[in-house]
Amino acid sequence: MKSLLSLENWSKFTALIDASQRFLLTAHIRPDGDCIGSELAMAAILRQLGKDVRILNADPIPPDLKFLDGSDKIEILDSFRDFAWLETVDAILVLDTISWMQLGRMKSILQQHKTSNGIIIAIDHHAVGDDIGAIIFSNNCAEATGRLVFEAALQFKERCVNITPEIATAIFTSLATDTGWFRFSSVTAETLAVVSELIVAGAVPHIVYNHLYEQESAGKIRLIGRALAKVELHFDGKLAFTNIRIDDFDQAGAVSGDSEDIINRTLEIGGTEMALIVVEQRTGGFKISFRSRCAVDCSKIAAQFGGGGHRQASGAFQNLPFEELKNLLIGAMIDAY
Repeated sequence: MKSLLSLENWSKFTALIDASQRFLLTAHIRPDGDCIGSELAMAAILRQLGKDVRILNADPIPPDLKFLDGSDKIEILDSFRDFAWLETVDAILVLDTISWMQLGRMKSILQQHKTSNGIIIAIDHHAVGDDIGAIIFSNNCAEATGRLVFEAALQFKERCVNITPEIATAIFTSLATDTGWFRFSSVTAETLAVVSELIVAGAVPHIVYNHLYEQESAGKIRLIGRALAKVELHFDGKLAFTNIRIDDFDQAGAVSGDSEDIINRTLEIGGTEMALIVVEQRTGGFKISFRSRCAVDCSKIAAQFGGGGHRQASGAFQNLPFEELKNLLIGAMIDAY
């Protein structure tokens, strides 16, 4: 199986890991399956190497991913108090983002660590980021950051690092969620070869699927209904737009994480090639998600609104008034077609 990073890059990565003993792992705000799966898998790999590892995120783990974190290994900034430990960290390992904006409140911790001459390492598969002062190991051809974590595990195989059922399940979840359960165009024969190895190592697809997609709350189902009822078609039906406002969450009895993946449902409409969803945040502003199954590059459009991501799936955040934002987003998507 061909590696997504060069031998030189992997040699540099393993040397950095060998040179450090105490690691803090973190990832982007509003964590998803790739983020959580990558963190937990990498932490387990490092612990097999005898490293001291803790995971600290700005936002809590979503309910549908809690099955991965049965021992509550992921700590949340709001309840974290061991700041003396942070001062002893040798390296911070950032997973699934290379963007300050996506790090949220963890940004100040990384900046403080960098100021004290600490090492920051990033593993990511997004095309767009900014200078977080990290040594970056990235390939935007990777289906998910979890694919790179899988390859990282292989680099330490000779040192008796094994892909345990725990690691296999975490990486399988990262791949499954970031490929829409293996239906996106990012999936290749090598993706499925990796999946085969993960299943042999202990990942059980039907159990993961049940946790991810068959444990929905009534609130989420009602929220999906409200969002789909507001779908508008633009550009001769090629572009689907919908939105979720605070009132939708309240009326449905849903929580913020329940809005994830609803945008993909709009692409089930025949003739659609692009999709937009704008989700109002309780703290103010709007989270925006972009989707494309044509030549339109979502990452470039997202960049116009201060965001980033992949060609076919990207995100951003804006504080503009709703109607103004809606018109700008629809115009940008149509202009890019």
